[in-house]
Amino acid sequence: MTSPQHPSRPTAAAPVRPVPAAPVPNVTLNNGVAMPRLGLGVFLASDEEAEEAVRFALAEAGYRHIDTASLYRNEGGVGRGIAAAGVPREEIFLTTKLWNSDQGYDATLVAFDASLRRLDTDYVDLYLVHWPMPKVGKLLDTWRAFETILSSGRARAIGVCNHNPSHLQAILDSGTVVPAVNQIELNPNLPQYVTRAFDADHGIVTEAWSPLGGTPGGKNRAGVTRVNVLLGDPVVARVAAKHGRTPAQVLIRWSLQNGLVVIPKSVHPERIRQNIDVFDFALDGTDLEQLATLENGRRVGPDPEQLND
Repeated sequence: MTSPQHPSRPTAAAPVRPVPAAPVPNVTLNNGVAMPRLGLGVFLASDEEAEEAVRFALAEAGYRHIDTASLYRNEGGVGRGIAAAGVPREEIFLTTKLWNSDQGYDATLVAFDASLRRLDTDYVDLYLVHWPMPKVGKLLDTWRAFETILSSGRARAIGVCNHNPSHLQAILDSGTVVPAVNQIELNPNLPQYVTRAFDADHGIVTEAWSPLGGTPGGKNRAGVTRVNVLLGDPVVARVAAKHGRTPAQVLIRWSLQNGLVVIPKSVHPERIRQNIDVFDFALDGTDLEQLATLENGRRVGPDPEQLND
């Protein structure tokens, strides 16, 4: 799950380039599958917006990693965007997610088939459990269905979103497959050190959603407004000015240098290009120390322990 990007104007020293300055590196998942460390998220994009954003990202901006979910109601647009881009399917890393109401063994299998139909593909590269829903109590049956899907070859890897160490431990104790990825809300406001350490100890790749800190006026599922403050934070602005980059590029670079996979969302071509153009500069120690002062525990989305419907 990702959060939409707050509009940010590039500085005069940050011209838009037609292609990324350097290729996107891969991380190797615990089952040997290669996953690009930067991708395009499409949370809150309409079906039509997702179609054009995906086509542009793949065909014109050099992306090879797309992240969607059944909840986003744009899997059809994502599928059409992939088809229109003309990039071979095997070159694209495609992620989608199971929504909460579809948890349970049989329901998961039905929901996965529906996602494949909407995406118009025979397989996904990564299938994720969107939320753990601990009080609902269907996570372990759901994970058993995920293992069935993995063994069928229709998902190349399986993982989870928004899982705390206790949720992961339950899967590790009862399942036979260690999740390949844990996609969690993560940015300098919410660095998630404990979950990242648990993931690393168990060979699970941590992936950041809401890497830019949210959206102006955006609301979570509880209707609580979470205004984006990171993109306008003076610390981020100073680091961006130092490197001649946008605040968004600095925040994406922060995720990469923290060893994360990152999936910033945008439907705007200029910002889609900017977001992948982050591999020819690096934050130094002073930058990282300054950005570390932004930790405050602030969330854009709900706490995984509290979302149970």
